[in-house]
Amino acid sequence: MVAEQGERGTETAIAFGLSGGALIRYDVTNGTLIRILLLVGCLWLAIRLWPVILVLAVALLIVGTLSPAVLWLENHRVKRALGIALVFAAVLLTLVLILTLTVPSVIGQAATLFEREPGLRAGLADRLARHHLSAAFADWLRNLKYSAHGYNLGATAFSYSLRLFEIAAYGMSAIFLALYMMIDRDRLRGGLFALVPRTRHIRLSRIMLNAETIVGAYIRGQLITCFLIGAFTYILLKACGIENAMALALFAAMADVLPYIGAILSVVPPVLAALGYSPATALVVLISMLCYEEFESRVLVPRIYGSSLRLPPSVVFFSLMAGGTLMGLLGALLALPAAATVMMLIEELRVDLPGEQGHPSDLLMMAEDSREEAEYARRSDGVPAEGAAAIAVEMASDRRTKDTP
Repeated sequence: MVAEQGERGTETAIAFGLSGGALIRYDVTNGTLIRILLLVGCLWLAIRLWPVILVLAVALLIVGTLSPAVLWLENHRVKRALGIALVFAAVLLTLVLILTLTVPSVIGQAATLFEREPGLRAGLADRLARHHLSAAFADWLRNLKYSAHGYNLGATAFSYSLRLFEIAAYGMSAIFLALYMMIDRDRLRGGLFALVPRTRHIRLSRIMLNAETIVGAYIRGQLITCFLIGAFTYILLKACGIENAMALALFAAMADVLPYIGAILSVVPPVLAALGYSPATALVVLISMLCYEEFESRVLVPRIYGSSLRLPPSVVFFSLMAGGTLMGLLGALLALPAAATVMMLIEELRVDLPGEQGHPSDLLMMAEDSREEAEYARRSDGVPAEGAAAIAVEMASDRRTKDTP
C-alpha cells in the first residue's frame, strides 16, 4: 500500500498493489480522514467511558419511568419540585417496605434451603435410583462435590464485596443523576435544543416524548411480568405446602428479567424443592410453572411489550435473539427498547425503506409537519432556546393527543 499527498494538500491518495503490478488508487479528502479519526476517537472514548454511559442510560430509564407520575401531579396543580419529591419519596418508601418485609424472610429461607441441600439431594438421588434409566444420574448426584471456593460462602461473599460496592455506587450515582435531570429539566432541555437547528425542533420534541414513552412502557412491563410470576410461584408453592416459598418466589421474579434463560431458572428451583416432598408434588409444580411460562410468553409478553412498545410479536422475538447474541445479557435486556426506538426514529425521521412504497397518508403527514414547523417558527421567533424548547414540546404533545384514537 502506498499513500501519496495531493499537490494542494486537500487529498490523500491511497494505492493498493495487486499481483501483477496493478494498482488500485483511492483519493480520500482530508476532511474524510478527519471524520474517520474522530469516529475512531469517539469509539475509543465510548469504550473507556462505558461505565459512565451505563450510569447515564440507567438514569434515563429512571427519568422515563417516573416522569409520567410527576407530570400527572403537575396536571393536578402540584408544583414540579414538590411532585418530584413526592414521587421519589414514594418509590424510596416502597423499596424500604419491600426490603423490610421480604429480605429477613428470604435470608432465613435461603439459609434453610442451604442447610437442607444435602438431605434434599440425597432424597432426590434415592428416588432416581429406583428407575433403571435414571440410576446413572443418581450416582452422579450422590458423588457431586462442591469446590472449596464455591462452597465457602464467607470467602465468596468477601471476594464479591468490592464488586457489589462498585455496583451500588454506580446505582446511587444513576439515582442522583436522574433526580438532577428531573429537577433541572428545562435548562438541560434548552441546552439540547440550542445544539439543534430550529427547523428540527418539532421533530426532536416528538422523538423525546416517544422515547420517554418507550422507556416507561419497558420498565412497567418488566415490573408487571416479574411481579406476576413471583406472585404465581408463591401462591403455587404455598398451596402445595412447600416451605421457603418466599425465597423461591423472589428468585423466580428476579430470574424472569432474563429473556429465555429466565424461564428455565424460574422453573428449576421450585421443582427441585418440590421433589423433596414427593414426585407427585414436583410434577404438579412443573406442569403449573410450564403452563404459566407458556401463558406469559404467548399472551403476556406480546400484549405488554408489543402494545406498549408498539412492536409486533415477531419483532419482539427477533430483537431478544439479536440482542442476546450481540451483547449477551445486557443486549437482551436492552433489545426491546432499542428496537422500539429504532422503529420510532424511522417513523419520525420519515426514512424511506427500500421495499416500502409511498402512501397518501405520508404526504398528509409531511404537509402537517411543514405546517407545524412554520407555526413553531412564528411562535418561537426571538425566544431563547429554553422557551423555544417548551413551545416545541407543547406542540408535539398537542399533536400526539390529537393523533391518539
